[in-house]
Amino acid sequence: MRDGKPIIHVENVHKSWGAFTALKGVSITFKEGEVVCIIGPSGSGKSTLLRTINHLEKHDSGRIVVDGIELDDDIKHIDAVRAEVGMVFQSFNLFAHMTVLDNITLAPRRVRKWSKAKATQVALELLERVGLSAHAHKYPNQLSGGQQQRVAIARALAMQPKVMLFDEPTSALDPEMVNEVLLVMRDLAKSGMTMLIVTHEMGFAREVADRVIFFDHGSIVEESTDPQAFFSNPNHPRAQAFLKQIKHAA
Repeated sequence: MRDGKPIIHVENVHKSWGAFTALKGVSITFKEGEVVCIIGPSGSGKSTLLRTINHLEKHDSGRIVVDGIELDDDIKHIDAVRAEVGMVFQSFNLFAHMTVLDNITLAPRRVRKWSKAKATQVALELLERVGLSAHAHKYPNQLSGGQQQRVAIARALAMQPKVMLFDEPTSALDPEMVNEVLLVMRDLAKSGMTMLIVTHEMGFAREVADRVIFFDHGSIVEESTDPQAFFSNPNHPRAQAFLKQIKHAA
């Protein structure tokens, strides 16, 4: 476990849609520099937790505090949190009519008020980092899925966020493209970035996580600061059954 100070507090958070309850009183704290992998079956609340942390979904009750800012109905608070929290989705969500470079520089220029020159310099450095320097002036439809997802990661990093949220970033990719995205994420984890990662890539989670959280039916049923021990021998019967099923499917 890394010894950074707490940066995200989630306290007794509930979220429902009609009769379906996605989060049932979830409470957890995340620290600066920590890499947390969130796993569990589909529909268990993992992605909903990420989406409430940057207010893409409004929680029904409880408190979420990000870097000292409480998420409520104040648009200034929401904007302040979103400026510090980058998110990478399952689908790439790139603007199809804009080049790779323009996709990456848009938010820093509009939100951070950077000059075009500064935004471009940072974007080109990030493209180098994710191995896509030669593709700056291409459009998304000229790239593979793995390349588009790496652009999406560069776009999120361009805002120089304090936290990165990844919502199953490899689930929409062909198998041969998964590793190129995971390589970028491994590099990011080593750099000290605070990362919350919803993933079904168990080998990756075992390798990079400082902490693993297992969700089931809207609740955290197990968490571990020893990923090796968790993946070898989880304590909760539901986590045991889940990992056993994944091993059989592999």
